[in-house]
Amino acid sequence: MSTQPHPRLEGPTQTPTGPSSAEPAPAADGSGALKVVAEGVLSSLRPDPRGDDGRRPVGWLHIVAPPSFSAPVRASSWCSCGYERTAIGRPAVLQLVQAHDDHRTACPRLTTTHEGRAAA
Repeated sequence: MSTQPHPRLEGPTQTPTGPSSAEPAPAADGSGALKVVAEGVLSSLRPDPRGDDGRRPVGWLHIVAPPSFSAPVRASSWCSCGYERTAIGRPAVLQLVQAHDDHRTACPRLTTTHEGRAAA
C-alpha cells in the first residue's frame, strides 16, 4: 500500500504575486498615473438642477375648509415681518382673508418704492 503525504494544514500562506484589489490600477494610457476612479463615474460635482433662485416666501395664507358645511373653517395668516393672525368660523375667516390682502399692500417687506429713481 502506498501512502501519499498529506498537505500541510498549518503554516504560512503563500502571498499572491499580482496586484491586490485594494491597490489602484495603472492608467490605461500608460502615463504612469494611477487610475483612481471607475470608468463612467463623474469625478466633478455637477450643478444642482434645482438651484436656489433666491426667492423665499414672505407671506402665507393657510385655509382649512372641511367638506362638511357644519364643520368649522380655520385660517391663519403669516408674514415674515411679524404679522400673524388666526381665525375660526366662516365670517372670521372671510375677514382674515381681507386683512391678509390689505397687509400685502402695506407690508414693508413686500412693497418696493421706486419713487426716488423716478424723480431722478
